[in-house]
Amino acid sequence: MTDALKRLSDEGVAIWLDDLSRERLNSGNLAELVQEKHVVGVTTNPTIFQKAIGGGSAAYDGQLNDLAVRKVTVDEAVRMITTSDVRDAADVLRPVYDASNGRDGRVSIEVDPRLAHETAATIAEAKQLWWLVDRPNVFIKIPATEAGLPAITEVIAKGISVNVTLIFSLERYRAVMDAYLSGLEKAKAAGLDLSQIESVASFFVSRVDTEIDKRLDKIGGDAKELRSKAGVANARLAYQAYEEVFGPVDAKRDDSDRWKALEAVGAKPQRPLWASTGVKDPNLPDTLYVTELAAPGTVNTMPEATLNATDDHGVVTGDAITPNYGDAKSVMDAVAAAGVDYDDVVQLLEDEGVEKFEASWKELLDTVAASLAAHGDQN
Repeated sequence: MTDALKRLSDEGVAIWLDDLSRERLNSGNLAELVQEKHVVGVTTNPTIFQKAIGGGSAAYDGQLNDLAVRKVTVDEAVRMITTSDVRDAADVLRPVYDASNGRDGRVSIEVDPRLAHETAATIAEAKQLWWLVDRPNVFIKIPATEAGLPAITEVIAKGISVNVTLIFSLERYRAVMDAYLSGLEKAKAAGLDLSQIESVASFFVSRVDTEIDKRLDKIGGDAKELRSKAGVANARLAYQAYEEVFGPVDAKRDDSDRWKALEAVGAKPQRPLWASTGVKDPNLPDTLYVTELAAPGTVNTMPEATLNATDDHGVVTGDAITPNYGDAKSVMDAVAAAGVDYDDVVQLLEDEGVEKFEASWKELLDTVAASLAAHGDQN
């Protein structure tokens, strides 16, 4: 072991696990990762839950049987099962939450992905999930769709902590930060304690490389030299945008006065979270989206394979982002000059992201429906 995870943590990177299952909870594995691998948070999404519940684990049988006996709807059963796992994970991470004054020790649960384009329904779902989990160290995940932006503002305004997900573009990321600030301003006006509100903004990385690399391969020639560079470059420019809003007072900041007024009454910056950090291309280093995106005040949520790879052979050399803003801009400029339409890429990725989560949610509903029917037949 390199103890790269400790070095990463010491550099100001919060290490989160991008996975959750009842087996992981019951076996004590999650607690073990917190103790031994510096894990201070957990993210979930519809795909993670579909794999956990649909994977044939007997860990869910008792609850499924009880739900079948009560003849609950499939939608209600899914919510009871997923919020139970998130509640238990939040309890495992509660000591981290307390020790970090609420900064970490968080577990994320996503609103129903079928509501991604419905603002009012997303707000109502977020409030319901916050009430159902009933733990201060939960994050409600809201996608950064156009309909999601006003929902983020309203949910933050109610004092609910939010993990904004499915961010691919710099423009949308700036809109997310604006939505967060607007929410804090509303919360302040309502007399809420801003120090109790946390948020992260999940900026996706590997999917950007996958899509842009596909297009570079089609273009061919020198364009192929840019393969596997855009994902990191795009994320680094996102961190630059973050610093412009939430960075030190002596830095160039677009929202300097606005943020300072909120910070003065206890508001916390909305940290950038690097998501989709599992490397898809086997020709690339499997720790690429961890070591190349290390910087203070960030979160990196990793699949277990990426976590283990970083622990085994990751090389952390300090801040890998701020010294490389110029290079990151050059890469994205070169990608555009090669003929890749950035706006088309990020819109496609957002659309696909919502569709994939919707498909996983439908599979989850189908799996739970079949399980409820099977348990119902036994009673």
